[in-house]
Amino acid sequence: MSLRHGLLGLLAEGPASGYDLARRFQEVLGQIWPAQHPKIYAELGRLADEGLIEVDSEGPRRRKAYRITGAGLAEIRRWLTDEDVDHTMRLQSLLRSLFFWLMEPDDLRRHLDDEARFFAESAARYRAYAEAKDRGEFGDSPQTRSMRITIEAAVRIYQALADWAEWAKTVPPATGK
Repeated sequence: MSLRHGLLGLLAEGPASGYDLARRFQEVLGQIWPAQHPKIYAELGRLADEGLIEVDSEGPRRRKAYRITGAGLAEIRRWLTDEDVDHTMRLQSLLRSLFFWLMEPDDLRRHLDDEARFFAESAARYRAYAEAKDRGEFGDSPQTRSMRITIEAAVRIYQALADWAEWAKTVPPATGK
């Protein structure tokens, strides 16, 4: 996913400021696809220049809220249906695992304990979010139903990584053999 398409998708839900969009990225995508304020604001400028979004309103301190245009909606739909998916996963934890042989077994086990805890806590946090959605705490809109699918992917991925870290503690090089 590109930042531009993420912003277009969020703006398809309704007008929002750069600040609101950054908060939504953190809330919804957080660890999956982080986006920093400066990159969001720069991309909003490019999207506006291309006519894919426009200023919806201006508030105090020149705070702008943007809305998606017809061209922007066409672009997000084109991206969803016509472009190949980039299946690249960039997980530093997995890159590091390639070099576990360079660590002392005790250090590696501590590292894997930390990894297992982090991934299990992340899975639990997303699981709680999914349960809240299932109880209807966020309504029942097409956006909420799609978000629920995304949250389930996060639950499953983080749980799988927690299980992987627990397993990695039971085999060399963590066992020292």
